[in-house]
Amino acid sequence: MDKIEQAREILSELKVPDKQQADLCCLTLLSMANIKPSDNWKNANNNWVRIHDVINYVRDHYNISYAENSRETFRKQAIHHFRNAAFIEDNGMATNSPNYRYRLTDEMLNLIKCYGSREWELEKIRFLEEHDNLINLYSSNRAMLKIPIVINEELYNFSPGKHNELQKAILEEFAPRFASNAECIYVGDTIKKDLVKNVERLRELGFSITLHDKMPDVILYAKEKNWLYFIEAVTSVGPIDSKRIIEIKSMTKDVASGKIYVTAFLDFKTFKKFSEMLAWETEVWIADMPDHMIHLNGDKFLGPRET
Repeated sequence: MDKIEQAREILSELKVPDKQQADLCCLTLLSMANIKPSDNWKNANNNWVRIHDVINYVRDHYNISYAENSRETFRKQAIHHFRNAAFIEDNGMATNSPNYRYRLTDEMLNLIKCYGSREWELEKIRFLEEHDNLINLYSSNRAMLKIPIVINEELYNFSPGKHNELQKAILEEFAPRFASNAECIYVGDTIKKDLVKNVERLRELGFSITLHDKMPDVILYAKEKNWLYFIEAVTSVGPIDSKRIIEIKSMTKDVASGKIYVTAFLDFKTFKKFSEMLAWETEVWIADMPDHMIHLNGDKFLGPRET
């Protein structure tokens, strides 16, 4: 029996649904355990890996090539289910971080290292008996990393990471100071892209409801002034430059409200890194100095500008 079939047998005996016993899932397990075709399962390890690493491992050691843009397929068909089953865990970083990694849980590693040995049946029974507890344990670990945030008087949870820490600051520190009584009508999350999306309000204002990846990170609406705040939370990429303004204007061509463009940073050091890229007639807010703003023009302070 080759290694792919052995991996399938492991998944089958762990009562995994048939869809998660497909070759792609078996290869994911093999790569995450660092098991090559000639390796013994007792030599498995659980080093941290990216989905990109999984794809390369499968190509290099099993001669099966997947396109780089198949990462989402690996995530949906294998990684997501393995994580929910407490076979693997992630390192708690934001999913768009280059440092985001997965690995086998210690319990899963100890189990598969017994595959093919006399201890396998006993360890498998023990693992399955504890399986529900493991799911709860790893789910709790992930939940503890969440960032709680109240938006429009409702409680939400951001995924962990600097980007969402900055978005939390925008909603809790920027909005009360510079967008008093404004409603959050859109905010994304590094995992759930449209954590808050007030479709009815967006439609009333003239937005196209088929929102896509080019939406700003946070959109606030101040009804009294009929102002919209388009806010980008920048930790590594994506300030409001001239190109970004053109993109937003194109998406909001039917929106009549006044438009304010704000780039938010966690600290002054990050602001300096992007300062030469920022568009004129936009605003800058830095979370480290929440009471102040930088206005990139001298003709007026915060407010929408006519084209």
